[in-house]
Amino acid sequence: MNVLITGASGMVGRNLVSYFKDKGVGTIPTDLAGWEVSGNLLDKDFVFNTLASQDFDAIIHLAAITEIKKTIEDPRLCFEVNCFGTLNMLELAKKKGVKRIIIASSANVFGAPKSNPVTEESPFDPRVPYDYSKVVSENMAMAFYKSTGLPVSITRSWLLFGEHDQPSRATIRFIRACLKEDALTLYNGGKDTTSPSHAANYAKLALSILTNENAVGQAFNFGGEGPVSIRELAETVKKLTGSKSELKLLPPRSELEKDPQISYPSIKKIQSTLGYTHELNLEQGLKRTIEWVKTQA
Repeated sequence: MNVLITGASGMVGRNLVSYFKDKGVGTIPTDLAGWEVSGNLLDKDFVFNTLASQDFDAIIHLAAITEIKKTIEDPRLCFEVNCFGTLNMLELAKKKGVKRIIIASSANVFGAPKSNPVTEESPFDPRVPYDYSKVVSENMAMAFYKSTGLPVSITRSWLLFGEHDQPSRATIRFIRACLKEDALTLYNGGKDTTSPSHAANYAKLALSILTNENAVGQAFNFGGEGPVSIRELAETVKKLTGSKSELKLLPPRSELEKDPQISYPSIKKIQSTLGYTHELNLEQGLKRTIEWVKTQA
C-alpha cells in the first residue's frame, strides 16, 4: 500500500508518516512546502497533474486551516482551503480509483454537545467558520460516496497531541512550563474537559480504516480512553515531569467561557467496527512527547 498524506507538515501528518514507515507502509507526504512533492491543493495543475502522476492507492486528507482565530478573521480563506481543497482531493481520489480516502473532520462539528459521551449520531452544532467548513467537507465526502461509490471514510478527532505539536497547544505548553518550573495557567480553573490522545493512536486508527472494508461510507469519533479535564491533564504532565510548577487557577477569559466546555467521544464504534485498541495510553503518550520536547530544548 502507498498512501498520499496531505497536510504532512503538521503534527498529525508527521506522526502518520513515522508510524506508517515503522509498519512498512509507503507514504507520499505533501504540504505547501518541505517535501519532495509540495504544492497548494487549490492549484488544479498541482492536484490533477503533479499529484495525479504519483503512485498511490489511498489518501489521508489532513490539510486544513485549523487555527480558530484565523478562520474567524478570514472565513473566505477558511472555506477555500478547507472545503475546495477537500473537493479537489475527492475528485483526485475518484480520478485515481483509490481503495480508500480518509477525510479528517473534527469534534468541532458537534460544538458544545448537550450530552456526553458524543456518539456518531449526536447532532451537529457548529459555531465558527472552521466548524462549518468541516461540516461542509463531511457532506461533500458523503455526496461522493453515495453518488459515485467513492470509498470514503471520515474521522472526527478530539484533542490530539504528540511530537511536532505547536508551542501554543495546551499539552506542549504544559510540558514546556513544567520543564522550566514555570507556572501552569489554567483559565476557568481548568474545568474544560476533552479526551486527549497521542497522534500515534490516530495513525493506528487510520491504518485500520485503510485496511477494513467495514470502514467504507462510515464516520468515526476518536479520542482517548475517557474524559480528562484540562486541570487533570496539567496535573498529569506535572507528575510525569517531576515538576514543582504551580497551578494558577484563573477565572474564565470571557463570559462566553464561564460555562466549562465538556466534550468527549464514545469510541465504541471504532472498537466494534474496526476492532481498534489504543497504541498508547495517556501517560505513555505524554512520556513520549515529554522526551521529544527535551530533545528540542
